[in-house]
Amino acid sequence: MKAIGSRPRVHVSADGTGVVGHAGARLLADLADATGLTSAYSTVLGPLRPRGTGHDPGRVAVDLAVPLANGGETITDVAVLRDQGEVFGPVASTPTAWRLLADADERVLARLRSARSRARETAWLQAAETSGGIPTARAGGRELPGLVLDLDATLITCHSEKEQAAPTYKGGFGYHPLLCFLANTGEALAGRLRPGNAGASTASDHIAVLDDALAQVPDAYRYGTDLLIRADSAGCAKAFLAHVRSLRDRGMRTYFSVGYAITEPVCRAIRAIPDRLWHPALDQDGSLRAGAEVAELIGMVDLPGYPTGTRMIVRRERPHPGAQLSLFDQDEGLRHQVLLTDTPFSGGGSAQFLEVRHRGHATVEDHIRTGKTTGFDRFPSRRFQINAAWLELSLTAIDLLAWTRILLLDGELASAEPRKLRYRILHVAARLTRGGRRLRLRISATWPWRHELTTAFHRLAALPRPAG
Repeated sequence: MKAIGSRPRVHVSADGTGVVGHAGARLLADLADATGLTSAYSTVLGPLRPRGTGHDPGRVAVDLAVPLANGGETITDVAVLRDQGEVFGPVASTPTAWRLLADADERVLARLRSARSRARETAWLQAAETSGGIPTARAGGRELPGLVLDLDATLITCHSEKEQAAPTYKGGFGYHPLLCFLANTGEALAGRLRPGNAGASTASDHIAVLDDALAQVPDAYRYGTDLLIRADSAGCAKAFLAHVRSLRDRGMRTYFSVGYAITEPVCRAIRAIPDRLWHPALDQDGSLRAGAEVAELIGMVDLPGYPTGTRMIVRRERPHPGAQLSLFDQDEGLRHQVLLTDTPFSGGGSAQFLEVRHRGHATVEDHIRTGKTTGFDRFPSRRFQINAAWLELSLTAIDLLAWTRILLLDGELASAEPRKLRYRILHVAARLTRGGRRLRLRISATWPWRHELTTAFHRLAALPRPAG
């Protein structure tokens, strides 16, 4: 029997010098500068700086967003930057960071969103010059034209002393934010913090978040490309879909694809579909989906009040273990899901393709899951407005990670989730040395992803900078 080798014995002390932890987080801080996010925040938050003294509020905002992107959970986690001043420079104290959040009322939040929009335009221009531009979303083995915006809400558990925390429809207690992510890149375009008892299908909230999200899209894309708006059945409110359609009057090429509840008229229509009208469903790679079929309910269900040209499509398939089934599904022995879309048949809008395209909306759940590790799973204050500002900085942190993938990384890291980026890139340790009038950050020669990290820094240095 072979003996297991022992690890080398080590003696631990806390007196090291010239050692930097989380050195890769400097990449995020520098990217905020390179995209103009720091300067844009500084401009819009300038009025919060009394008499021009103290820390720049824009820099404080970025220094809060970077630890969130790095996996931090509380305001005090900014100490990771502050206690390593040789690498990250002067960083505000925790009380100063609290004051910034406390001063961020609705007008300040609107300014922060505007600044983030300007930085996004710069990041997308940089992507166009260095990496071929914004990637396309895909469905059914095909590229989707334009941009795909996914709206969805999520529940955040909070303690009862937090302002506007309330019982949720699932029996919990907390907040119920509504968010919008860009499927092409994973960027967090918009989000609104709401009480826990906010309605899941409130049209006014969906309209507000969609308008915030569209304001984040650079003009060249907002008016020059197709914009597909996807949501689950909470987004099928007539007022919301009418708003999506009305955006065409402003020059935007907007289309919707939303879930729809299976009502009694829909049940009757599904039962009446002849077998010859059911067609094999597709998987995301374009292959046939085993045990699943798709049909279009043309003229079989009245849709009064919905935009002209709205189509209803249904998928049925054998339920997988653990699937939630309605009484109708249990009677039929199959799981059914219905969607509404106004994409016309001309131009490739077949029922099979539109159904698999809508099913891609499920990726928003991954964006929300990883977003909860990037700040908005833990709200720091009892005050609702401070927590709303925290959500906005969390969206900024998600954007920084997305821009890092688009502009600075390739291979599997270009599509990696935040947890992988943190483990391989952001949390790496390094030595800090001086020589030849230079400050050098030395990554270990044995770190498996040292080349990816150093390449990212080199690409960052080569990014074209915004004018001014």
